[in-house]
Amino acid sequence: MPIDLRGLVPAPVTPFTRDGDIDVEAIHRLGSWLGSFEGVKGLVVLGHAGEGTFCTADEQVKVIEEFVASTDGRVPVIAGITGEGTKVAVEESKRAVAAGAKAGLIYPSHGWLRFGFQKGAPQERYKAIYEEAGLDCILFQYPDVTKASYDLDTQLEIAGQEGVHWTKNGVRNMKRWDTEIPALREAHPELTVLSCHDEYLLHTIMDVDGLLVGYGNIAPELLLKLIEAGKAQDWPAAKAVHNQMFPVTQNVYHRGSHMEGTVCLKEALVHRGVLEHATVRSPLLPLAPGAHEEIAAALDKAGLGKAEIPA
Repeated sequence: MPIDLRGLVPAPVTPFTRDGDIDVEAIHRLGSWLGSFEGVKGLVVLGHAGEGTFCTADEQVKVIEEFVASTDGRVPVIAGITGEGTKVAVEESKRAVAAGAKAGLIYPSHGWLRFGFQKGAPQERYKAIYEEAGLDCILFQYPDVTKASYDLDTQLEIAGQEGVHWTKNGVRNMKRWDTEIPALREAHPELTVLSCHDEYLLHTIMDVDGLLVGYGNIAPELLLKLIEAGKAQDWPAAKAVHNQMFPVTQNVYHRGSHMEGTVCLKEALVHRGVLEHATVRSPLLPLAPGAHEEIAAALDKAGLGKAEIPA
């Protein structure tokens, strides 16, 4: 049976020491805290928020292993699979399985971002990872502004393949969302639909089974309430949570690039007492002076105080 991801699935950051190494102690603090919430169904590591492509292969394995250990294996860990070529991605997936990953979030081959993909190539990528590595797969829909965003036919075919049980949709085009999500639901009613629209959560929350978001690092309490409201089709309740979170949304996801959100997440985790510092790896850079104070004020306004980290 595939793991149940119908709920909140945070995409944790990867904590580093001040010297730039993997910070195992901080991984355990973050993972144990996120895993302590009822309704958190999994942790997706080594994604964009997790700076996965900035880690060596050995470091990727270590990150998976330590997040698994952070909850004593209670909360499934899903690995971001980012390798450029299919063979490379398969080998990455094999390492992830050996490290304890229960599924993979399958990124498109990065060359497709610029040049697009040949018809059938994405389907082959998922097929090879499942058949050769034995890793169940999350279909990852990229933003509409990239050439790696899958058309509806490609999504429908991938969702119908063996081993594909979930989709993380971040198309960021609400016309496509409103058209394609119902089509996926009709064709594959067993498919778990997860939104990763950190900045468009209110629009998408009524249509999904859960959220797979970097935002889950810093606001699991409120995101769980938002999911509950969405599943109940309670628009006023969802809007109220959205309004409460909006100062944080603005300060984390309305900045320059979406990648800058990773730095913001780490700054927010410092304010919440989970991380001691917000060290990132190049090509990410620290935020401008004053940004930490802005993020801290937004968290305070949203009622997101110090985290209660399990002993």
